[in-house]
Amino acid sequence: MSRITYNADSLKVMTLFEKITRTRVKDYFIDSNNLMNFVVPQEMLGKAIGKHAANVRKMESMLKKKVRIIGFTESEAEFAKNLIHPLRAEVEFKEGVITMKADDTRTKAFLIGRNQSNIKNNLDIMRKYFKDVQDLKVI
Repeated sequence: MSRITYNADSLKVMTLFEKITRTRVKDYFIDSNNLMNFVVPQEMLGKAIGKHAANVRKMESMLKKKVRIIGFTESEAEFAKNLIHPLRAEVEFKEGVITMKADDTRTKAFLIGRNQSNIKNNLDIMRKYFKDVQDLKVI
């Protein structure tokens, strides 16, 4: 993984998140859909979200932006599942391609997004953590 640098504003937001949730932040970034993404270890995910998503709501009201918390795992397929949560799909990783198999068309539409914005955004996030990911497909 390449070296990540943060500016003063990012460090303030990360510190605020850690104080509210009492968890460690692995990474923080704002994606192309203008969502604030916090990556935390998988085992701290429930604590970071809080009871009935109280921590998420508190962060959103303080920062006036949408917040998404992602659980980090070393497995590409598991990380992709965490990335698309709460949508449900079968996720496979073979030869640099992540394949998501959704049952209904509505889930496929959410995974793809308008003008493939969600696919491109998720692929960029996957490439940030896993260099061997080349493509993301929705079936």
